[in-house]
Order: sequence, then structure tokens, then C-alpha cells
Amino acid sequence: MDLKIDGEPEKSSPLELLLKAIERGDLPPGTRLRETDLASQLGVSRTPVREALHRLHAMGLADHGSQRGLVVAQISYDQTRQLFAVREGLEGMATRLAAQHASRYEIDVMKQMVKNDVGITDAVRLSEMNKQLHRYIANASHNQYMIDALNNLRIHLSLLPASTYALAERIKSAQQEHEEIVAAIAQGDGDAAEAAARRHVANGYRIRLEMTRV
Repeated sequence: MDLKIDGEPEKSSPLELLLKAIERGDLPPGTRLRETDLASQLGVSRTPVREALHRLHAMGLADHGSQRGLVVAQISYDQTRQLFAVREGLEGMATRLAAQHASRYEIDVMKQMVKNDVGITDAVRLSEMNKQLHRYIANASHNQYMIDALNNLRIHLSLLPASTYALAERIKSAQQEHEEIVAAIAQGDGDAAEAAARRHVANGYRIRLEMTRV
């Protein structure tokens, strides 16, 4: 278990470090969360680690394992459905707000981010670039409540197995969808931006369901 804490801000709390580790995939679903091991890696006492683990459990990111202690949570089929239902609504609204409030500079950055995806076929890299684009769009909404909600949602999404970018067809369709989303934001068309974002999330969910049947 490697938390890769080098380069993290010194003032980051154990909870923040664990959340980042889960989102990066350093702590995949099912990983046992041992207080002693985590305290040693984070360079802190067991007390703040214990408090952080309690918070993870309260957030639904950790469950009681078959043995004593907690493990990183695994997302069930029904939880996945609920997660994407919320995601579709939040991503749609964030994109609508971005169309209304994004600056010209922010729009230019989004366009460049979409261009940078062209020709890339590595699923891991594309997945990370996808997260960066969605995070940037959320920030361009200039609504802190929306940003916080999506940041929290994204951590839960990281518990999902694999990536839809493992399918070649998704690489092409996601690129087109991203282009449509950014084009609508650039035009300041909130209706079109929200509709495009909702389609993008719905299509991702559909493909994820297809992957689970294989």
C-alpha cells in the first residue's frame, strides 16, 4: 500500500491525504485500512488516522470488512445507478453555469484540453484527462457549492472498477461529446451545454453497464 504522499502540502490532514489516495487509486476498493500502517506512512499518530477513518466510514467511502477494521468501500450495482443519477444532474447544472459564467480564458483552456485528448489511446491517461476537464468545467461554474458537491461525488466515482476508456468506441464517442459540451459553453448556450453534459454522463453510464455484462 503506497499512498504517494511526496509532494502533498505539508498541512494536508490525514483525511485529505486518504481521500486523494482513494481518488488516485492508491487505495482501491477492498483495501484494508490499518490504523498502524496508515499512521506510519502518513507520519502521524494513530488518533488523527482513527478520526479520518471514522469520517471515511460516515462518507460511505469505507465499510466494515470481514475481519476487524475497515476496508475501502466497494460500489454495488444499485449504488452505481444512484451515483450516476446524481452525477447527471450535477454535471448538467455545472455545465449550464459554466456556459453563463466562464471567462474567455477559461473557455480557451477547455478547448485546448479537448484538443489534447485527440490521438491518445491509453485508458489510464484518458481517464485522468477526463477528470481534469470535468473538474475544470465545474470550477468554471464559479459556484462553490457546486464545486464542492462534484468534488465529493468524484471521489465516490473513483471506487468504480476499470474505466469506460478501456473500450475503443468510448474513446471516440467521449471525444465528440466533450467537443459538443465545450462548444456549447463557448457559445454561452446554457440549454445546449446542460443537455450535452447530461447525454455524456448517461452514455458513460450505459457503457459501464454494458461492461458489467461482459
